[in-house]
Amino acid sequence: MLVVHGVWAGDGLAFWAEDAAVDPRPAAGAAPRSHPFAASASTLAAALALPEAARDASQGPGEGVRELELLLPGSVKEPLPSPETGRLSAIARPRLHLWRVDALVPPVGEALRLVDEQAAGAATLRHWATVVAFARDLVRRGRVIPRLVTVGDGGTGERPDDGGVGQWAGKWAQPEADARAVWQPVLTGADASYFKELALAMPPACRTWRAERPSGEVLGEALGAFADALVRAALGEPLVRRPGTPQERWLAALTGPDGACPDVPGLRKELDAWRASVVAADGAARVCFRLVEPADAGTDAGAGGGSGEWRVEVALQAADDPSLYVPARRVWAGEPVVGLPRRPERELLAGLGRAVRLYPELDRALRVAEPSELTLGTRGAFEFLRQAAPLLQAAGFGVQLPRWAGRARLGLKLTTRTQRQSAATGQGFGLRELVDFRVDLAVGDETVTEEELAELARLKVPLVRVRGQWVELDERQLAAALKAVEGGRAGQAPAADILREVMQGDDELPLLTVDADGVLGDLLSGQAERRLLPIGTPAGLDATLRPYQERGLAWLSFLSELGLGGVLADDMGLGKTVTTLALLVHERAGSGPTEPTLLVCPMSLVGNWRREAARFAPELRVHVHHGSGRDVGEIDGADLVITTYGTAQRDLEALRGLRWRRVVCDEAQAIKNSSTLQARAVRAIPAGTRLALTGTPVENHLAELWSIMEFANPGLLGSRSRFRTRFQEPIEARQDEQAAQALRRATGPFVLRRLKTDTSIISDLPEKLEVKEWCTLTAEQASLYQAVVDDMLAKIDDSEGIERRGLVLSAMARLKQVCNHPAHLLKDGSLLAGRSGKLSRLEQLAEEIVAEGEKALVFTQYSEFGTMLQPYLAQRLERPVLWLHGGLPSRTRDRLVDRFQHDDEPMLFLLSLKAAGVGLNLTAASHVIHVDRWWNPAVEDQATDRAFRIGQRRNVQVRKLICAGTLEERVDEMIERKKALAERVVGAGEDWLTDLSTGELREVFRLTAEAVS
Repeated sequence: MLVVHGVWAGDGLAFWAEDAAVDPRPAAGAAPRSHPFAASASTLAAALALPEAARDASQGPGEGVRELELLLPGSVKEPLPSPETGRLSAIARPRLHLWRVDALVPPVGEALRLVDEQAAGAATLRHWATVVAFARDLVRRGRVIPRLVTVGDGGTGERPDDGGVGQWAGKWAQPEADARAVWQPVLTGADASYFKELALAMPPACRTWRAERPSGEVLGEALGAFADALVRAALGEPLVRRPGTPQERWLAALTGPDGACPDVPGLRKELDAWRASVVAADGAARVCFRLVEPADAGTDAGAGGGSGEWRVEVALQAADDPSLYVPARRVWAGEPVVGLPRRPERELLAGLGRAVRLYPELDRALRVAEPSELTLGTRGAFEFLRQAAPLLQAAGFGVQLPRWAGRARLGLKLTTRTQRQSAATGQGFGLRELVDFRVDLAVGDETVTEEELAELARLKVPLVRVRGQWVELDERQLAAALKAVEGGRAGQAPAADILREVMQGDDELPLLTVDADGVLGDLLSGQAERRLLPIGTPAGLDATLRPYQERGLAWLSFLSELGLGGVLADDMGLGKTVTTLALLVHERAGSGPTEPTLLVCPMSLVGNWRREAARFAPELRVHVHHGSGRDVGEIDGADLVITTYGTAQRDLEALRGLRWRRVVCDEAQAIKNSSTLQARAVRAIPAGTRLALTGTPVENHLAELWSIMEFANPGLLGSRSRFRTRFQEPIEARQDEQAAQALRRATGPFVLRRLKTDTSIISDLPEKLEVKEWCTLTAEQASLYQAVVDDMLAKIDDSEGIERRGLVLSAMARLKQVCNHPAHLLKDGSLLAGRSGKLSRLEQLAEEIVAEGEKALVFTQYSEFGTMLQPYLAQRLERPVLWLHGGLPSRTRDRLVDRFQHDDEPMLFLLSLKAAGVGLNLTAASHVIHVDRWWNPAVEDQATDRAFRIGQRRNVQVRKLICAGTLEERVDEMIERKKALAERVVGAGEDWLTDLSTGELREVFRLTAEAVS
């Protein structure tokens, strides 16, 4: 298993990896030495599925394969392995040493994609994913401005308030260039505060290239590079094709792939003044441009729809209230407007002076004393739409376009008719069957005739009216349309070819509408689940399916008979397990003994699947292929074979040699990264059909959806690179609505997604009530708490690097233990009664719960504390208190779950959060108590959903115990205030707090008066 890391290498984001399968051997030679278990560049490139161009070290400065020196903790003999590898180390007192690793430094755009795809990996990549999200948000809100930075100073002349975002700017310029045109973030107000929070949360491993650099400096360089790349990707093409003057060369460099350009001191000073004014004004008002259609446009292309005068209206707009829009004519008339600056005419002129640098055509409007609009011809209007508008918008100007802009495009309409009508797959329709098809040109829902297309070609105008709709028509689209007309527009083809055409589409001439009948129509509609006749609960299934589950069963059977795979993406708790088992029972009853189904799941769910199969489908022959004594020979005769992702990877060759009716991946987010070994393994197992089960088909980016779809229906969405070009980049970088619609059309037939919050799906799921229980400390706890704070802050203040990080984590753990109970910290085996405010509140809650004849789940992240609580609570309550932790064998675990679910006696189920946070169905509980917090909302929600799921018939009360006046309260406030940051940066624990300054730690750890009872 590879653990991929990201480190800022001065001029780009570098990726390197630890190979958890390699045994580390002491490195020889003088420092810096080769990292003993770092992966080679070729291994890393293959795992990341990088294109060859991104691996080529000769492609440009700072990009490709490089050998980096990283400052990493460890001993003289070997580095300390990262926690994600799962390795254990005997190094007692790690120190920082330089180690050499092979790394890949891809172009920034490629690096952004890799960060998205690896966002759930190591702590460094989780942090970089958050930085990329921040850069995207800044670009989306227009909080970037163009600049011209000289190469000589590398941006070091930036002001201190710049956050370092300009310091990267000169490092990639070509040697012969004097300067570089860049897009630079503007950080003021809340953005500046968030920047500081991200800097504080940055893991040290993100910034240890050669030396441990300040996090703010590294973050500034990276944020500047990311924002610049994102703007260029959103613009799509250079504004100036054949630059001549220095101004034009700067514009071409600003909007093209390469920012290198000559220095223009006067322009550079103007742009610096622009930035200073933006920071000082903080966006009180901005100049806005509105494109207005010709009043006499006609009705269609043949009626002169390409003629007429277009106008770009100039106005002032309040940045924080876009509805406050004041045309320039009113500004020059001196009309007072509340919400605009005191001298709005000065703001208007200053803004127009800046905008003309980006849109030189605007100079014509500035030749009058009171500019209010710019008149354009049709081609000029088209260039404003395609080039100037995105550029002005990126720089923070307001832009208002007609509603049809970017939407009404020339495309294709596909009509298919089955040669024999069939309403269900059982009547023999298959993907090899021929269907009649016809392809027409269309604008929206309107078909375009060959005569109209010929007229469009004759006019050679990029903006025309077709059937009453304005259409943007560039030369490439027109050429594609003429080619489509010349080719075969009607005939017969296999249904599979039609399906592939719909899925993959065309870049220049997209498929706009599909009109299909019969089974193919049901499939392509994306509404097959609603159109198909539901399949009732099959005989042999010991359960009663709900209506939405009957529709889901019909959908799964429908796809299976067509030989297609699917993604059952129902919300957690809606019964994906029982629906899948119902499919197996239904097929077994219909065709008798068949080839087995292979189900691949996380190891924690093996027992759950075996138990659920025995409960709901007792006639199915189930075999678990897992453990040291596994034998593929025992699979023969089974209906359902359950294995784990790790076992599937290790036994790939044996599993590939068997015949499988179906491969099912449960918790399919485990294969969302298509380049991982386990994702490759499950894709390599041949089967008749495939089924992915997941509640989160897309967690971070669209490449995850491609990976899961590539498992379910290999090749149907095209290659990974084509998917990136066709869908991912237009949607993520440019919010292209047409690409989003095309992706929904392509994936809709194969993804079934229902939410338990949708009352049309399920109306009888009870409510979940979340309550924070505020506890106080006893005097003993308060004294211990303060002693830990005083001791640890003194040590933290005198430490640095990895030593400081370890001390902070240790301090947090010890303070949480104090909040739990003094005996938890002291580990002296002393009595528990009367010494902890949190334990007292837990006792009260537990007594009330069992007195009402109910059951509760009690989660703690500390196994040692659970071991202390179990006998104490059992004695106090005189009721069973079950205790499940990671050290229990599978059979004991299953026995405890079965007892809790089926024993009528009121009881508590005490669970270790790591061992029981996922994969268990514990609906017998109507209460969930989190004794100590993991400080990750997603982890807590997963644990809570052990009780709040289908099968739960009572309201679920969730209580989180928090000690007031302690770090528990202040971290809870931070999470509530910054949920997005917590979910992306917190990751699997508290590492995000380790880089707070000593003063900030003092505030977080501080004990206040309300803490003590």
